[in-house]
Amino acid sequence: MASFLRTGRKIVAIGRNYADHAKELGNAVPKEPFFFLKPTSSYHSPSDGPIEIPRGVNLHHEVELGVVIGKNGRDIPKAEADSYVAGYTLAIDLTARNIQDAVKKKGLPWSAAKGFDTFTPIGRFIPKSEIADDNNVGLELSIDGKIKQKGTTADLIFDIPTLIEFVSGIMRLEEGDVLLTGTPAGVGPIVDGESVNVKLTYPGLDGKVLSEFTVKAENRKTGYEFKG
Repeated sequence: MASFLRTGRKIVAIGRNYADHAKELGNAVPKEPFFFLKPTSSYHSPSDGPIEIPRGVNLHHEVELGVVIGKNGRDIPKAEADSYVAGYTLAIDLTARNIQDAVKKKGLPWSAAKGFDTFTPIGRFIPKSEIADDNNVGLELSIDGKIKQKGTTADLIFDIPTLIEFVSGIMRLEEGDVLLTGTPAGVGPIVDGESVNVKLTYPGLDGKVLSEFTVKAENRKTGYEFKG
């Protein structure tokens, strides 16, 4: 499943799955999982160069644990969810926050705010055998050496089996799909020239670093411009 970047058909991103993050953005803590889709064209490997800040965009970072789906499934019960997990990955869900805020006020979709090219920086495939308990994964994001986000999947509102059951009851999960599980508190802006480093550790925040990468941010000089 190391080929998920080429073969996966969708990115399913869970929103507001850490209570502190929901609160920091002024959102109610959800009573059931809530998700949106990101295009696979937004995947960005660190070796591909800098992430792009579209013109007029206030870019925000959200570090996340990604679950890589290993086989097709529909209406998957929680008790069987683990058998559909091939492994994991470390990701950043980048958000054009000012676009998101503007469309939310109008009751419009978030697709543009989440779907720009380079808006899903992604790490290596981590086989399931390397993480025995996905409810004990540490996540950390720093900018120019200063820690901005640090949390653990023990604080997920809805655990991974619950997410797989919920999403697969709405749409089929397919081999190579990635389920982004939510972000801890501390989201904030990234500006031109800054370096963003993310780490995934297991077990917990003090465990072994299983995945780490750094991407630099750069203003995009062409393409769409948000004018508010």
